[in-house]
Amino acid sequence: MKVERVVVVGAGMAGMHTVRTFREKGFEGEITLLGAEQHAPYDRPPLSKAVLRYRGADAIDDVSELAFAFDFEQAGVTLRFGERAAAWAPGAVTTAAGERLPYDALVVATGSEPVRLGFGETLRTYEDALRLRAAVGAGRALAIVGAGWIGAEVATAARAAGCAVVVHEAREHPLAAVFPPQVGAAMADWYRQAGADLRCSDPVTGPPPAAGHVLVAVGARPDTRWLGAAFHRARDGSLLTSEHLETNVPGVYAAGDVAAYRSLRYGGEHIRVEHWDNALRGPDTVVANVLEGVGAEVHDPVPYFWSEQFGRMVQYIGRHGATDRMVVRGRLSDPTWSVVWLDTLHRATAVLAVGRPRDLAQGRRLVGAGSVLDAARVADPGTPLVGATM
Repeated sequence: MKVERVVVVGAGMAGMHTVRTFREKGFEGEITLLGAEQHAPYDRPPLSKAVLRYRGADAIDDVSELAFAFDFEQAGVTLRFGERAAAWAPGAVTTAAGERLPYDALVVATGSEPVRLGFGETLRTYEDALRLRAAVGAGRALAIVGAGWIGAEVATAARAAGCAVVVHEAREHPLAAVFPPQVGAAMADWYRQAGADLRCSDPVTGPPPAAGHVLVAVGARPDTRWLGAAFHRARDGSLLTSEHLETNVPGVYAAGDVAAYRSLRYGGEHIRVEHWDNALRGPDTVVANVLEGVGAEVHDPVPYFWSEQFGRMVQYIGRHGATDRMVVRGRLSDPTWSVVWLDTLHRATAVLAVGRPRDLAQGRRLVGAGSVLDAARVADPGTPLVGATM
């Protein structure tokens, strides 16, 4: 079927880049971009970083400062901001206002919704960030529920502003679902060095006492409930897609946080990557498969994410398993260090770099190639990672 009408639901990074790529690839048909927020698409990572930290002349005081540079009018894109998708049926999306939007190809890029606990606030939108900045700027005591990526970044900004910070983490150390205890213990020390009160193994069931402001940062769920029961989903609600990012419903694709894509790199397992880099790359695959036919391009990047916390740049590339060997480069108490994971065949599966961009850059190549490394040379922080190949 010839594609003449494209509907993109979700105006974040994945949705924005999908629209841009369709036009860059020469698609001349109708494109409608539907977004729940009133704003044009903007970059979200600064919400937990720059928006909270900057004051005075450097303050980000308008969401337009975060907006992606793209001329929607010149590109002939129909914009529907401040409107949610409410239902799906074959060939059409219905908005919350009851309007039916027909499509030949549908791209679901609705991202994730923060998990809510019935108290406190979450951080997802620009307005959320402004409310949090006001609390931080006023010096209010801050309680953060969750010591994940967002929790750490907000704690960083709040301590820099002089706020008292208490972080309640249900697991035994920060990012326990991602990193082993040794790494988590090193990250826990960052909180203490910054003067934040980190309380691990401390599940919270109600508003923390004596907190001037409460942020709930315990994760997010894919925003897919509006699609109904026709779609195959992973346990967390994300849409199961092929390696071409097509769902089980022909003509419907998913990109960004909502997609659990079949990864050929990882043995056909469906994986979900909730980070900016994945949302940037996915639309290239979607557009190629819509315009050239399913099978034209495969989505299978090496997962990558980054975070800025407590004066450190934290970067991770790859995907390590529970049985992979962890090799530390440097000491975890040092200002900079890195960790490399090796599988049973001594192939590099992942690299975590803290303030060591060279290790990350070289690790990206080695993990992508599945290079075999000598563990003893990897453990020497003075030896470049590329010099540890066998």
